[in-house]
Parts: sequence; structure tokens; C-alpha cells
Amino acid sequence: MNTEKRLRHIIKEGIIDSFYIWKEELRNVFRDEGVLIFFFLVPLIYPVLYALIYNNEVVREAKMVVVDQSDSYLSREFTRRVNATPDVQVVAVCADMAEAKKMLDEKKAYGILLFPSEFSKDLHTGKQAKVSLYCDMSSLLFYKAFLLSATEVSLELGKEITARNNPASTDELQQIILNPIPYESVVMFNSQSGFASFLVPAILILVIQQTLILGIGMLGGTARERNRFHSLVPVNRRYSGTLRIVFGKSLAYIILYTVVCLWALAIVPRLFSLPQAGNPWDVMLFILPYLFACIFLSMTLSGFMTTRESPMLVFVFTSLILLFLSGVSWPMHSIPPFWRAFGYLFPSTPGIQGFIRINSTGATLSEVANEYRLLWIQVGFYFVTAFIIYRYQIIRSQKRLGIQCQYLKDKRSGGGNNKS
Repeated sequence: MNTEKRLRHIIKEGIIDSFYIWKEELRNVFRDEGVLIFFFLVPLIYPVLYALIYNNEVVREAKMVVVDQSDSYLSREFTRRVNATPDVQVVAVCADMAEAKKMLDEKKAYGILLFPSEFSKDLHTGKQAKVSLYCDMSSLLFYKAFLLSATEVSLELGKEITARNNPASTDELQQIILNPIPYESVVMFNSQSGFASFLVPAILILVIQQTLILGIGMLGGTARERNRFHSLVPVNRRYSGTLRIVFGKSLAYIILYTVVCLWALAIVPRLFSLPQAGNPWDVMLFILPYLFACIFLSMTLSGFMTTRESPMLVFVFTSLILLFLSGVSWPMHSIPPFWRAFGYLFPSTPGIQGFIRINSTGATLSEVANEYRLLWIQVGFYFVTAFIIYRYQIIRSQKRLGIQCQYLKDKRSGGGNNKS
């Protein structure tokens, strides 16, 4: 019976202390302007900023210059049709390549379309004609606009010339000759091939992880600066249990970031008409382990922060690296095995992959089971590492307190003996 009462007392005390730590952590967050910037200002502003920057989705009227050495009806018709596409704007027709290259150097244009002098002659004599496309590869979006527009016009004009030179007996036979294998291009999940729809969802997930790492790391550095023994855990009876510390702190962060996730992952995409094809319950269930994994990873890393500035010096530069390692901007199978494995140490990699598949392509939770399972594994692993870090800090603080108490005791006893 005594054992049962003692167990009840320990559990009750643990719950009370956990809520005390939760309250103190919330107080520390709202008292610290730097942490408030990372926890609220950055997650609230960055998603809107990125969505506004890429809100046009695609590049329109990319500037092109034409070098028409043929100076024929067909070359001028080709130029007219390219200029009529929504993606390209022909800004000038130059006499030679030197003048066109000068316009590229001065950024007055980003592509050159060259018609050789024999262009029209080759087409009329039944030979294959060539049109050369030169692009400023400083922006792949310009290259994409120029290439697609020139290719579509080339195919369309080629069909018309073939039909004119080889008339068929019937319209149906003519269509078979011109288009023996009909094709249809269907763009899945991102119908307008928009850059915002492709990139912004990944950035939203990464912002959550990075702001948690920076904010919790700053709290850890501040605690070390202010505490008597420069440890992560204050010398306080309520902070003597490791589990209650980890639970209390993580509860404070999860409550704060529930609001942040609602804004970044639900409201911002709706404001800017970004893809939201997934079931909201699947998104919520997937984000839950992602948040816990990010929180426990951040608590683990905070144990190594000795000053408030340390997180900004150590982790700010990792954002771009983790975006590339997530496989959203470069295919995952093309990343070297070492860096691929390194990327999976961070919740952002499975988090971005799974969230995009659910949110942008409408996948169910069972269809992202690998990423979902990996996130829960990370939750368990980083919970253990956070537990070890805080346990070490508690033992370290208690040991230093014991040494200090023994020193004061010896000093008092020594002083007393000298007086006598």
C-alpha cells in the first residue's frame, strides 16, 4: 500500500512539475524577443514572402532576339509565331550574331534564334532545315520558355509544309500522314508547371524545422548564459526529473507550432492558390511526428549551444543544403549515397517528400508509409538523445552544486576553527 501511494505521489508530482516547466518555457519564449522572431515572425512572414516572389508561377514574355540571315517569308512567319506564344517576346531582329550577343551581354535579351541563309531554300527543295537556339543559361526558366516555344512552332510549321508539299486524297489520310501517332501532353499535379506550386510547399516544411532549431537553440544558449553553473538546466527541485523536463518543454513547443503550422501549411497555400489536393486529416497526422521529430532534434542540438548566437552561426547556412538534400530540386536517386544518408538524419527530408506527395499529389497516409515510419523512428531516436542530453545536464548541475556546497561547508568549518 505504501509503495502504491508513493508511486501515485511520484506520478502526481511529475505531472505537476511537467506543467510547471511547460509554463516556465512559455514564459521564457514570450520574454525573449529573439526567440519570438524565430518562432512567430519568421514562420509568419517567410511563407508569404516566398509565395509573393513566385506568385507568377511561370515566366512569361522572356526576351529573345532573332538573327534572320534567310530574310524569307518562312523565317519571318516562324519568328511571328514564336513571338505570338505567351512565353516569348521577340524584342529585336539583328543583322548578325555579334549584335545579338551584345544584347545578351547587356541583358536586353536572354536568347538568340538564328535562321541560316539557306533556311527557306532547304525547305522548298525538300531538305531538312536547321534553326539554332542560343540561351543565357543563368536562368533555366528562360531556357525552358525558349525551347518549348521554338519546338512547338517548328512542329506546327513543319506539318503545314509537309501537307502542302504532299497533298493526300482525303482529309483523314492527310491527318494520318501528318500525325501518324497522335500524342497528348498531360501535366499531372502541377498543370501550369508553376514554380511556386513546385518549390513553396517544400520551403514551408523546411522553415518549420529551421525556426525550431534556431529558436530552441537560442533558448538553450540563453539558459547557459544565465544559469549559475552555465548548464542547460537550472538548479531547481522541479527540474530534477529528466522526463518531466523533456515532456514539459516539448509540450510548450508543440502548442506554439500548432498555430504556426495552421498558418504556414493551410492558410498561406489557400491565400495563394497553391496545391492542396490531400486529405486534411492525412496532412495533420503526417505533420504530427514531423513536429515532434523537429522538436526533439532541436532540444538535442540545444545542449551543444553555449551562447545565444551559436545557433545562428551553426545552423542558418544549412537551410539551402537541406533543401537540396530533400530531393525536391534535384532527384534523390542522383544524390551520392553518403549525402542521401546524411539528409535522412534530418526530419525535413522525409517531411518534405511525404508532405508534397500528400498535399500536392493527393497521396494517402498509407502511400507515404515509408516517410511516415521514418519520422516516427526519428521521434524515438531524438527523444532518447534529448533525454540523454538533459540527464547529463542535470547530473552536471547537481555535481557542481554539491562541490560548491562542500566548499562552503569546508570554508565555514575552517573559519570556525581559526576563530576558536
